[in-house]
Amino acid sequence: MNLHEYQSKKILKSYGVSVPKGYLAYTPEEAVEAAKKLTEETGYEIWAVKAQVHAGGRGKGGGVKIAKTLDEVRTYADNILGMHLVTPQTKAEGKLVRKIYIEQNIFYDGPSEMAEYYMSVMLHRDSGKNMIMYSPRGGMNIEQVAEETPEYIFTEIIDPKVGLMPFQARRVAFNLGLSGKAFKEMTKFVSSLYAAYVGSDSSLFEINPVAKTKDDLIYAADAKVAIDNNALYRHKDIAEMRDFDEEDPTEVEAGKFDLNYVKLDGNVGCMVNGAGLAMATMDIIKMSGGDPANFLDVGGTANAERVEQAFRIILQDHNVKAILVNIFGGIVRCDRVANGIVQAYKNIGDIQIPIIVRLQGTNAEEGKDIIDASGLKVFSAITLNDAAKRVTEVI
Repeated sequence: MNLHEYQSKKILKSYGVSVPKGYLAYTPEEAVEAAKKLTEETGYEIWAVKAQVHAGGRGKGGGVKIAKTLDEVRTYADNILGMHLVTPQTKAEGKLVRKIYIEQNIFYDGPSEMAEYYMSVMLHRDSGKNMIMYSPRGGMNIEQVAEETPEYIFTEIIDPKVGLMPFQARRVAFNLGLSGKAFKEMTKFVSSLYAAYVGSDSSLFEINPVAKTKDDLIYAADAKVAIDNNALYRHKDIAEMRDFDEEDPTEVEAGKFDLNYVKLDGNVGCMVNGAGLAMATMDIIKMSGGDPANFLDVGGTANAERVEQAFRIILQDHNVKAILVNIFGGIVRCDRVANGIVQAYKNIGDIQIPIIVRLQGTNAEEGKDIIDASGLKVFSAITLNDAAKRVTEVI
């Protein structure tokens, strides 16, 4: 589950990570009041006006502005709210901005007094351990740094059995070229950041930039956080932060029926039981000349109701020209799935696209007989390769 910047910083702050003060606003008037409040609290009259959407690169798309007067706060807020923000991480139509974050100025006497670093915490897949990735060249173009000057990208592998060791936090600060007060502040920052990552059961914490002020304070100037969905039952307060407006409506609907669904850009709908089989099905469709329109795992107990809901969700995508159902009958019997498919087809009615069904496993032959005898526009296949070829023939 992805979080907004203001939500991410709330979690960071609870673990002792230094973050700038800020307030959420939904209107230009609320933005101005937030700016006034920040000035009372900090004494500074420069503010950051930030669009709150689930996408990086907001500054490049015009979603982050620095205001030097209250009139500018109002103008920027009015321009950003309601805009469709297009960044390198959004689709062509961009994302609608429904709220903004007004944040205190941490530049003090100007950006020339600042230093910006990159830092993230995530799983290091090769070792199966956690990792802090960081760079002394933070900012908007960290991808370019990684591509052109990889020697400025550092990693610190952390054994989860012992956690982040003090010498590792110091090594991060040293590799960032810090000394004195800034060195101490950075080691504290790194330790608190890692504690937040572990404590919130996150899959990603990305801070870009980590800002060093002219008086050697360290702040998380931005924050991108993704929480492991499987751990949300332990964090009800974080689960309540979920913003459904930022998610694909079809994926949200699928979640209500415990269907694992991810929308893609292809033309062949997929309905499969099991994540591994779903990935293999998508691969074989691609290899056969088709293009998967989704990932959809109906799980091991694919009953008639779940199958029907899966069909309805797939059919909401008007790019889908055919549907491939690939079921392995291990826990579930193929004849029950076949009956569910036939019943779902009749309940939905007026399905204009062909459906190819491949059943293997328990009672697969009985399931094939049910499909063949249904008289519906549903075709059975024996092998996965045959099913994929059949699909690409009809699209």
